[in-house]
This record gives sequence, C-alpha cells and structure tokens, in this order.
Amino acid sequence: MTTAEWKTSARLLAEENILKFWLERMTDQRNGGFYGRIDGSDRLYEKADKGAVLNARILWSFASAYRVLGKEAYKEAAVRAKDYFVSHFIDPVNGGVYWSVDYLGNPKETKKQTYAIGFAVYGMSELYRATGDKEALEVAKRLFEDIEKHAFDEAHPGYIEAMTCDWMPVSDMRLSDKDENAAKTMNTHLHVLEPYTNLFRVWKDERLEQRLRMLIRIFTDRLLNKQTRHLDLFFTNDWKGRRNLESYGHDIEAAWLLTEALEVLGDEQLSAETMPIVRQIALASEEGLCPDGSMIHEMNVSTGETDMARHWWVQCECVIGELNHYQHFGDEIARQRAVACYRYILDRLVDSEHGEWHWSIMPDGTVNREDDKAGPWKCPYHNTRMCLEIIERDF
Repeated sequence: MTTAEWKTSARLLAEENILKFWLERMTDQRNGGFYGRIDGSDRLYEKADKGAVLNARILWSFASAYRVLGKEAYKEAAVRAKDYFVSHFIDPVNGGVYWSVDYLGNPKETKKQTYAIGFAVYGMSELYRATGDKEALEVAKRLFEDIEKHAFDEAHPGYIEAMTCDWMPVSDMRLSDKDENAAKTMNTHLHVLEPYTNLFRVWKDERLEQRLRMLIRIFTDRLLNKQTRHLDLFFTNDWKGRRNLESYGHDIEAAWLLTEALEVLGDEQLSAETMPIVRQIALASEEGLCPDGSMIHEMNVSTGETDMARHWWVQCECVIGELNHYQHFGDEIARQRAVACYRYILDRLVDSEHGEWHWSIMPDGTVNREDDKAGPWKCPYHNTRMCLEIIERDF
C-alpha cells in the first residue's frame, strides 16, 4: 500500500464509515446531544444514560475531523457536543464533570473521575485548536485547574484516580468493573498526558509545561517496568505497584503519545533521554502481535491467561504506534506492521453494512456482538484519530 493509497483509504474510512454513523445514527434530536448507546446488534437505546467519556470523545473527534478535513458538518457536530457537555456534564457548584447523566441530561453518577475530566480538556482544547472557540479554551483551562487543585498528589506526585462529587475521598475509584480499585493508574496518567499535551499546543502556561514534563518522568520512572519494558497498570497512592497485566494496546499507545508530548514541548535534551525508552515500550508491545497483523488485548501475568480478542481500540493504537515507530526510528518493518494491522481492521472489524466497527473479533474468529457498537466506552475517538493520524503524518 503506497502512502497516497493509505491516506485516501483512511479519509474514506473516517468520513463514510465512522463519522457518518455518528452524525446519522447517534445524534439525539429530541433531547439534545448524542444518544448513549447502540448495542452490538445495532439496536438503539434512546433512553440510555449518556457518559462523560463518550461525549468528550465525540467532541474531540468532530473537532479534530473539522480541523483536518474542513467539513462544516463536523464543526456543527463538535459545537453541538460542546454545548451539551457544558450545559449538562460540568458541575456548576463543585467544578469538574459528572461521570454520567440520564437521557434527559440530569446528573446520574456524579463521582469525579480524573480520567473523564482529562478527556473533557482534550475535547475542549481541540475545539479551540480547530475553530478558535474561546469559550472552549476557557472551559479547558478551568478543568485543568480542577484537576490540579483536587486530583494532584503533592506528597507522591501524580494524579488520584477518583473522588466524590464534592472532591472528597471515595472508596471505589475504578473506571469500570474490569479495573482494579487503585489510587493511581497508568491509564488515567496516559489520559492526563494526552489532554495536557493538546492544551499546551494552544496555551503556553508555565505550570502546564511543568506538569507535562512531570508526566513524562512518571512514565519513565514510575510506570515503566524496568525488567519487562511494559507499563504496569495499577498502583497505591505512594506508587507501590502490582505486576498483574501486560496491556499491549496501552503500551503502543503510550509510546506514540509520549513522542507527541516530547514534540510539543520541543526540549531536545528531554527527547534525547526519553525516546530510547519510548522505543523500548513500543518493542515490548509487539509481544502482542499476531501473524494476521492484529494485536491481542492483554496478558495476565499472575495467572498466565491471555485475552486473545482483537479489540477495536488496540488495533487503532497499533497502527498509529507502529507508524510512529517507523517515522522516528526508520524501522521499515514497523511500517509493514502498521499496514498489516490496518488491513486487518478493514477485513475484520469494519461493519460495512451498518457503519462503525465491531467491538472486537473473538479468539475463534467470530464477531463480538455482546459489546456495544456505540456506548460509554465505544466512541469515535480511537478509530477517527487513527484515520486522521494517517492523513496528517508526513511519511
């Protein structure tokens, strides 16, 4: 696949398969914003709760699509997402964002997850980057301040996973029932690094720059397992970790997001120190690659069990991460791996009949219809971003 062919394919995939689905099937004309769920069999649930992560990612996806592709419909969808998010998800009393609202927009789960607030910063900063929307930038700045005031741990630098609605300690900090109940996690730090990088593109704040540098050091000094070169996932408040899972998708995603953060900072010395580690993380992730070009989900170190499902988001991050590896380290094999994974996506995960992608392909090769086509965790962010990264990158 030539570069020109790949870029053309990625644009068609983004516009006709992904973004079209969200515009036509997920826009809630009756109650505002976007619907909360379409299941794996393409059934719409008009009264499903609406999640903060889903809606912040919708905002980011359409803002970024407008910035790269320039279609007015994408700008309109991004503004719709912003307006709904500001009106319904942002806590007007305590700050931060609610985890979810009901289908009418009333607060449902009001716990404050740092992860969700980070995605709101990501979406709002991208809308400002794409359109110059000053309200969006101000919202992003306020949410940055909320994270720093309430979630930053001065004693053991890093970010606390979750708090109550009024920022008090909470017993259950989990993002989902699949996660451990940990005070600090790799996943949340990855998705604070990501929005802080994007915010720093458009707001050269000194404290934000310091935090971005600190986050990079957290990855190299705290999260990186020095023996395996994988990133460990769950930690106590004082950074004591347990080596239970190797998450190949998170490893390869972190490798390219760290590269992006270093590029935005523009510190040659920090890049020289960090990029060899970035490469090690990328290479470690390749333990999850399969002969068909796909990447498996994760391996439980404690039990030896391996999740062989090919999750949609893991394939997206594999494509970007391998392409990033090729660009920065000149590894031609990495480019071939990126193309192979992209072809796997086209052949197996894309739903050409109904639009969007299936959640995963099961180990026996069948389509997973138990998990959502669109929902609290199934958003247009990973796959839209993969397409836009292919389009934007110079390779």
